[in-house]
Amino acid sequence: MISDEKGAPPETHEYASPPCFMHELSPDYQAQAVSRDRWPDVTRWRKAERTRLIDERLLVGAEERTAKSERIAAALDEAIGKVSGRLVSVYWPFRGEPDLRNWAVRVIMRGGRIALPVVIQKAWPLEFRVWSPGDPLERGVWNILVPSHGPAVQPDVVIAPVVGFDDANYRLGYGGGFFDRTLAAMPRRPLVIGVGYTGSRIPTIYPQPHDIPMDVIVTDE
Repeated sequence: MISDEKGAPPETHEYASPPCFMHELSPDYQAQAVSRDRWPDVTRWRKAERTRLIDERLLVGAEERTAKSERIAAALDEAIGKVSGRLVSVYWPFRGEPDLRNWAVRVIMRGGRIALPVVIQKAWPLEFRVWSPGDPLERGVWNILVPSHGPAVQPDVVIAPVVGFDDANYRLGYGGGFFDRTLAAMPRRPLVIGVGYTGSRIPTIYPQPHDIPMDVIVTDE
């Protein structure tokens, strides 16, 4: 197995100071609308929460991470069902994300195809390219390996790693908005599955109008 590449995506439109209003909201808040004048506070809170969650998952040892990833893979089989003839987009893991590369190979062995997301340009939707073991890869944005060539394809299933998630299936990502932008631009809605560790669950991400919920969140429990 190829080891994870290190690197950190830059925060997009984020602020450095902590939020000033989160303590004012009800603890059982889920997906109520946050007024526009408080969006900067949500952004600051997300940045702090993102840092906390990534730091926590980086503390997980390699053996435990492998075990968690295998449990997530088993749950994906149940969530997706038949993969033969379907195009499934996964991701190349970094910064402690669940590693689904072995599972992706098994999808191919069962008659499915695998695609990987590629960042084309800041503020653009992602592009998906078909990948199989042995295909040439190159280092893309944030030093993540991506297919070096190939036409853009439309996945039937999109698997998105989460930094955090809530009970409404909203995903806290890295702050670039790539997955939300991509889903909004797709001509046909795929099955969208967020994957992450159980410890990444939070009461709410304070969803904003541009946030698109996952169809389901799959974890290691």
